[in-house]
Amino acid sequence: MQAKIKSSVLRRLSRVEGQVRGLSRMVEEDRYCIDVSKQILSAAAMLKKANILVLRQHIDTCVKDAIEKGQGKEKVEEIAMVLERYVGEPV
Repeated sequence: MQAKIKSSVLRRLSRVEGQVRGLSRMVEEDRYCIDVSKQILSAAAMLKKANILVLRQHIDTCVKDAIEKGQGKEKVEEIAMVLERYVGEPV
Protein backbone atom coordinates (compact mmCIF):
# COMPACT_ATOMS: atom_id res chain seq x y z
CA MET A 1 0.00 0.00 0.00
CA GLN A 2 1.33 3.43 -0.88
CA ALA A 3 2.52 5.39 2.15
CA LYS A 4 0.10 8.27 1.51
CA ILE A 5 -2.92 5.95 1.25
CA LYS A 6 -1.78 3.90 4.24
CA SER A 7 -1.44 7.04 6.34
CA SER A 8 -4.87 8.27 5.32
CA VAL A 9 -6.53 4.91 6.05
CA LEU A 10 -4.82 4.63 9.43
CA ARG A 11 -5.84 8.18 10.33
CA ARG A 12 -9.46 7.45 9.45
CA LEU A 13 -9.45 4.17 11.38
CA SER A 14 -8.00 5.91 14.41
CA ARG A 15 -10.79 8.48 14.28
CA VAL A 16 -13.38 5.70 13.99
CA GLU A 17 -11.81 3.91 16.94
CA GLY A 18 -12.15 7.04 19.08
CA GLN A 19 -15.69 7.56 17.89
CA VAL A 20 -16.68 3.99 18.77
CA ARG A 21 -15.25 4.44 22.28
CA GLY A 22 -17.31 7.62 22.54
CA LEU A 23 -20.38 5.72 21.38
CA SER A 24 -19.90 3.16 24.12
CA ARG A 25 -19.78 5.96 26.68
CA MET A 26 -22.92 7.52 25.18
CA VAL A 27 -24.80 4.22 25.52
CA GLU A 28 -23.53 3.68 29.07
CA GLU A 29 -24.67 7.21 29.96
CA ASP A 30 -28.13 6.61 28.42
CA ARG A 31 -27.70 9.49 25.98
CA TYR A 32 -30.51 10.46 23.63
CA CYS A 33 -31.07 7.65 21.11
CA ILE A 34 -31.06 9.92 18.07
CA ASP A 35 -27.69 11.37 19.10
CA VAL A 36 -26.28 7.85 19.41
CA SER A 37 -27.76 6.86 16.06
CA LYS A 38 -26.25 9.91 14.33
CA GLN A 39 -22.83 9.05 15.73
CA ILE A 40 -23.16 5.44 14.57
CA LEU A 41 -23.98 6.65 11.06
CA SER A 42 -21.01 8.98 11.15
CA ALA A 43 -18.64 6.16 12.16
CA ALA A 44 -20.07 3.93 9.43
CA ALA A 45 -19.53 6.68 6.84
CA MET A 46 -15.90 7.06 7.90
CA LEU A 47 -15.39 3.30 7.58
CA LYS A 48 -16.91 3.41 4.09
CA LYS A 49 -14.50 6.16 3.08
CA ALA A 50 -11.55 4.16 4.41
CA ASN A 51 -12.78 1.12 2.50
CA ILE A 52 -13.01 3.11 -0.72
CA LEU A 53 -9.40 4.21 -0.30
CA VAL A 54 -8.31 0.60 0.22
CA LEU A 55 -10.32 -0.62 -2.77
CA ARG A 56 -8.95 2.12 -5.04
CA GLN A 57 -5.43 1.19 -3.96
CA HIS A 58 -6.16 -2.46 -4.68
CA ILE A 59 -7.48 -1.65 -8.14
CA ASP A 60 -4.54 0.67 -8.91
CA THR A 61 -1.97 -1.94 -7.92
CA CYS A 62 -3.08 -5.56 -7.51
CA VAL A 63 -5.82 -5.60 -10.14
CA LYS A 64 -3.77 -3.62 -12.63
CA ASP A 65 -0.79 -5.96 -12.20
CA ALA A 66 -2.98 -9.06 -12.51
CA ILE A 67 -4.58 -7.77 -15.71
CA GLU A 68 -1.14 -7.04 -17.18
CA LYS A 69 -0.16 -10.65 -16.42
CA GLY A 70 -3.36 -12.01 -17.96
CA GLN A 71 -4.75 -13.01 -14.55
CA GLY A 72 -7.28 -10.24 -14.07
CA LYS A 73 -10.40 -12.37 -13.97
CA GLU A 74 -9.76 -13.55 -10.38
CA LYS A 75 -9.09 -10.02 -9.15
CA VAL A 76 -12.19 -8.67 -10.86
CA GLU A 77 -14.23 -11.44 -9.22
CA GLU A 78 -12.78 -10.46 -5.81
CA ILE A 79 -13.83 -6.85 -6.37
CA ALA A 80 -17.31 -7.98 -7.43
CA MET A 81 -17.66 -10.03 -4.23
CA VAL A 82 -16.64 -7.05 -2.10
CA LEU A 83 -19.08 -4.78 -3.95
CA GLU A 84 -21.88 -7.29 -3.41
CA ARG A 85 -21.25 -7.14 0.33
CA TYR A 86 -20.98 -3.36 0.13
CA VAL A 87 -24.34 -2.86 -1.53
CA GLY A 88 -26.00 -5.85 0.10
CA GLU A 89 -27.02 -7.67 -3.05
CA PRO A 90 -25.44 -9.53 -5.96
CA VAL A 91 -23.85 -7.33 -8.61
